Formats: sequence, structure tokens, C-alpha cells
Amino acid sequence: MLSKINCSAVSGIAGYVVEVEVDVSFGLPVFNIVGLPETAVRESRERVKTAIKNSGYAFPMDRITVNLAPADVKKEGTSFDLPVAMAILSASAIVPQDRFNGYFMMGELSLDGRIKPVNGVLPAVICAKKNGAGGFLVPVENRGEASMVKGIEILPVETLRDVVDFFTGMRKIAPFSGDTTLLQDSDNFAFSDLDYCDVAGQNHAKRALEIAAAGGHNLCMSGPPGSGKTMLAKRIASILPPLSFEESLETTQIYSVAGLLKQEMPLITQRPFRSPHHTISAPGLVGGGARPEPGEVSLAHNGLLFLDELPEFKRNVLEVLRQPMEDGMVRISRAGAKFTYPSVFMLISAMNPCPCGYFGDSVRECTCTAAQIQRYRGRISGPLIDRIDIHIEVPAVSYSELTGNSKPESSKEIRKRVEIAREIQLKRFKNSTNSNQESLVQSSSVFCNAGMRPRDIKKFCTLEPAASSILEKAVDSFGLSARAYSRVLKTARTIADLDNQKYILRQHVAEAVQYRNEQ
Repeated sequence: MLSKINCSAVSGIAGYVVEVEVDVSFGLPVFNIVGLPETAVRESRERVKTAIKNSGYAFPMDRITVNLAPADVKKEGTSFDLPVAMAILSASAIVPQDRFNGYFMMGELSLDGRIKPVNGVLPAVICAKKNGAGGFLVPVENRGEASMVKGIEILPVETLRDVVDFFTGMRKIAPFSGDTTLLQDSDNFAFSDLDYCDVAGQNHAKRALEIAAAGGHNLCMSGPPGSGKTMLAKRIASILPPLSFEESLETTQIYSVAGLLKQEMPLITQRPFRSPHHTISAPGLVGGGARPEPGEVSLAHNGLLFLDELPEFKRNVLEVLRQPMEDGMVRISRAGAKFTYPSVFMLISAMNPCPCGYFGDSVRECTCTAAQIQRYRGRISGPLIDRIDIHIEVPAVSYSELTGNSKPESSKEIRKRVEIAREIQLKRFKNSTNSNQESLVQSSSVFCNAGMRPRDIKKFCTLEPAASSILEKAVDSFGLSARAYSRVLKTARTIADLDNQKYILRQHVAEAVQYRNEQ
């Protein structure tokens, strides 16, 4: 007897439909799984067989063939356990086949029949809804993230017997409705114990960080040890605007696939802040591995990636950042499979000017040779530096600034200005932003000035004559590349937004050029 059940699987962070076909026929007792199953899927034979027996049902002692279609796509993970078990029970005439119409399901089975949580539930449910599913059976622990998708019934289940009883009409499962006010209730003030009022002096750096936060620009800080670079970087999260629902859903999908979602917080409501150690490998940074997973650049999607001591990272590791910074996504190719992970992030980096850290310092003398300084700075390539919009020097803080009575501006006050600028940008790009929650990687979406495309720059970066003259002189004097020219315009557009100006004025261009010249 033949039985079919639909479920969803994930490739990258995109879900796709998998049809689980099971045929139980007379012959020697053999249990085969076909359809390019990897090790965890092949091992499901023993889990499924034991779970069915321990749940009180007879396992057919016949020839069992399981096909996971499409058969030309590699299947990974343990989420196929539940649909395979139910298809076998249906083929054994325990559950009527027609009861499965309109339902999708996924989950890992334990040997006693309990259903364990799996990764990638959110994109799987989004895929099921797009393909007309009316209900989705998920493990109880995954019910929160699954409920973020509206328009489909989420049915949380604990055991295999619960699922059988539901489809045979012996049990009702109440659909789970998640907390739709997570974003509204969250103050979105990540790292609330970190505030810029704790940072003495460095007003020039704070201004640059405010511009970076307002437009989503990449930024690099250079200065001697102890000048406050790391302290400033860690507090950027406290001035970033809250996530929109579309941004939150995109980020949550990545964390769902990576298995980093917490049951009590099924929706990412605060912008991620990722700070990997300089010993990280290239696959760890951009993703990949034997079984591809999102890297740090994708886990920082719609948030921050902070690289402290930038020259200490291996050069080949830094070089792999260039494509994600430009395209906003990571493409990983493997034999027989390709994966795409979004990676729209702000790169915040900090570095010393030389190995000893005191090159150019007004008090401490640098002990490095010219060759050492050149070799140290040479660890960061020109093309990578060219992709960083804002470069600032962070000098040592003076004694008078450390002991002064003036109270620095708080993060809350800075964030108000940043939010106003971001609102201006969201209205500007509303025709470019796809607000459909079912969308996955919005490569065509623009949420802030840093993501502007060439046609957006021509449309929205209108310069007054005096501003155009300053930019022309800067391009000729500093030899700015075409990319640097575009990034100066984007930064100037953000500065104008902070001043609530429709057009880019000369002072906006002058400040933007200054941040390029400091490199």
C-alpha cells in the first residue's frame, strides 16, 4: 500500500516542499530510504521503527520503501522522522490517507515516541503556507517560532501517539497562537547596561558612530590602546533603531536554521551584535563547512559585526568579507547543492595604528620600524578598506576629559536622532522594500542609506552646486575610486537626514569626505 505526506525542508534559509512517499509491499522485511538521504536521515530507520513499536503500534514486517521527493536534492537533518513514521502507519492502514490533506509536519522522534525539536521550523512553515497548507504539526518546543507565520494553523505535538490520535479523530489539538506583540513590547534597547554617557570625551568618534548607526554604514576606528575603541563599539547597539517586522522575521529565520533560537524568545526583536575572536576561520566567518551553516556575517544580519584588533585576523579570512559586504548575501556551493544566506550587516572594526599601538601618539613614543608598520597595516587589503564608509582616529583621552564634570550625552538621546533619520529613509525607500512576511532573502529591499543601489544614489543624492564642487575636488585630490565616491554620497545623504535636509549641502559633503580622508 502506498502513502504520501508533505513536509518541508530547508536549503540555506529557504524552505522547499518534500513529499514523503512510503510503499509497504509483500516481501522480505527490508527498510530502504531513497532520495539522496544523508547519514542522519538514513539512521532514522532505527528511530522510526523503535518509536512506532514503543508507541504501541505494530511495525510492518514487509518490504518498506521510503522515497523523499524531489529525489535529486540532498536531504539532511532529523526533521523527516515524524512524516516517515506517519506515512508508514498510513500505509499499514492504521491512519487514513485522506486525513493528511492540507497538513504538513516535521519533527525528530525519540525511541519512546516523544517528538523532539528540530532546526529550521520557521522557514519550513513559511514554505508550507506558500504552498497552500492549512495546518502544520510541529514539536511543542518549536511552537513559538512557527506561530510567527500567520494564516496557517500551528498544531504543537508531544508524542507520536498524539499525532496518530489527531488524524484518527480520537484527539483534538488546539492551534497555538503566538505572542504577536513581541516587537511592540520589546524596548529594543540591546545591551541596556551599556550607555554612551559612560564614555568620557571622544565626541568626534561618537558623532561618527551616530552617522554610522543612522545610515547603516561600515566604520573603522584606529587609535592607541586604551583610547576607548572597544568601549565605543560595544555601545553602538544602544543607539540602533528597533527592528521592523520584516527585518525581525528575516533574522529569526537565520537563527532558526542555526538552532540558536530560545524557546522563551521565538522572535529576534533586537539587532544582533556579533563579535568573533580574531582566530576565527573563513567558514566560521562567512558560513560553510562540511554541512553548511550560517556564519558570523549571517548571524549579524540586520545588526552589527564587530571585529576588534582587525589586523590580527588572518588576511584570507578578512578577504572573504568583501563579497558579502558588497552583495548583502553569502553563496556557498557544494557538490550537488548551493546555499544562500543573507548578510546585510554593519561592519564595525577597531585597530591600532601599529604593532606597539603608539604610532602618531602625542605622548608615547612608537617603537616600531617603518617596515613593521607597513607590514602590520598591509594585513588589511585596499579593496576591503575601500568598502568601509567611515574611518576615524580615536586619540587617547586627556586627564581633563576623564575628570571633567560635564555629563556626556546618553544613548537614549542619540538614538532619538538616529530613529528619526531611519524613519526618513524608510519612507524614502518604501517602494523598494518588500513588506511581504513570506519573502526570504530581500536582496532588492533597501532599509537604510548604506544599502542604496546606483539608481537610488542618482535619485536621492541630489547635491547643491557648492556641495558638488567640494566632492569634485575631493575625488581629484584624494584619488577616490568609483566605489569610494558612491560611499561618500551615501554618508553625506545620512548626514543630511540627521539635519532633516532634503538636499545634500556643502557641509554634509565636507564631513563625509573628512571620514574618508582619515584612513
